[in-house]
Amino acid sequence: MREIAVIGAGKWGQALAHALSQYNRVVVTSRTPRDLPSFVSLEEAMGREMIVMAISAQAVREWLREHGSFGNAQHILVASKGIEASTGAFMNEIFEEYVDPMRLSYLSGPSFAKEVMQSLPTALVLNSRNRLEAEMWADTFPDFIKTYTSTDVVGAEVGGAYKNVIAIAAGICEGLRLGENAKAALVSRGLVEMARFGKFYGARDETFLSLSGAGDLFLTANSRLSRNYRVGLGLAEGKSLPQILEELGEVAEGVGTAKALRKISANNDLYLPIASQVYEILEGKDPRESLKDLLSHRRD
Repeated sequence: MREIAVIGAGKWGQALAHALSQYNRVVVTSRTPRDLPSFVSLEEAMGREMIVMAISAQAVREWLREHGSFGNAQHILVASKGIEASTGAFMNEIFEEYVDPMRLSYLSGPSFAKEVMQSLPTALVLNSRNRLEAEMWADTFPDFIKTYTSTDVVGAEVGGAYKNVIAIAAGICEGLRLGENAKAALVSRGLVEMARFGKFYGARDETFLSLSGAGDLFLTANSRLSRNYRVGLGLAEGKSLPQILEELGEVAEGVGTAKALRKISANNDLYLPIASQVYEILEGKDPRESLKDLLSHRRD
């Protein structure tokens, strides 16, 4: 039994706290106090030996600047998925400015918070440059979550971030009533695009055929439980992005990640047609015009 603190008391943080509390002593904290039996102050939470970071990817750097003085013996599991919009930095690049990479792990795989809270079965991957660190975290999860380990941190990060952008595109496809054929084609080409992007950063091809890639993508891009999928549905209905996010009431990581991918694509001359069109739609382009542009592409 381990002493674990979850930083971030949103739905994802609460779901992870629920799962990890099956075999461990778990507390939760966040900037905003929550009426949860396990809620504690940040100071108390930071004293735990193992810490799960479940805050928005776009808020990570600011949080670390303010509070990132982890102890030398603490183990950190990053459950945030996304790429920083302002810089194009991956979560591992940001965290490694504050924590020894050998004490960092990253969570990936198909995992809607609602189903985790219901103790429904799934399988997840603990990714770390230090295999022993990943195995230690894997042992903290309950029986209803099967765990695997990997050392492909970059691949897991790309999969966890990119799938949210493809999910927005899939939601648009659904909202425009383009049919199941079109959505299947979109998601499968999205997987190819994701893998191409990951390969640029040295990720392993097999990661994108695993839980961290295809598994997470197929879940997020095919369900209304997905916040990013619902963003796409709203865009297809002609709603503005501010209106959609207000109605959502939660962070949709694909929005910031689409902006980051656009920046990275421009700086490195990467061919990311789906992500580029999602970015342009978020900036106000008509989704049907984007559809025409995607259909006109002939590159692999």
